Amino acid sequence: MSNAIHLHYEVSGEDFTRAGEASGLVKKTLKKLGYNSDAIRRVAIAMYEAEINMVIHAEGGYCDVDIYPDRVEILLADKGPGIPDVEKAMQEGYSTAPDNVRTLGFGAGMGLPNIKKYTDDMRIETTLGVGTNVYLTVIVNS
Repeated sequence: MSNAIHLHYEVSGEDFTRAGEASGLVKKTLKKLGYNSDAIRRVAIAMYEAEINMVIHAEGGYCDVDIYPDRVEILLADKGPGIPDVEKAMQEGYSTAPDNVRTLGFGAGMGLPNIKKYTDDMRIETTLGVGTNVYLTVIVNS
């Protein structure tokens, strides 16, 4: 496991202009390392969706990314309100985003379903009033 490249990013809460910075930087890193374009796209989409969720619902948090030769593992952690019903939140179109966020074009209820779609493994640990950790794995087969 020591052959991983470890990256850490802070995600600023309620700042939509900076949302997606971490996923963009990871995308650039994966390109420089020569990973295949499909794997890069999947990592970037899943991570972007998770970042947006952190900005909308949790006032930010952080992302830890470990890049291995065969996979990318991502932890996105926040100190938000937690997810009351993960099963419901995983349904396409279900959203708790406020109207001001929807007017910006976010909050359509596709974040968690898209994350699941573009990853090989997704695990959510959430505690109401404490926060949420989302663990993602994308097999890259570089």
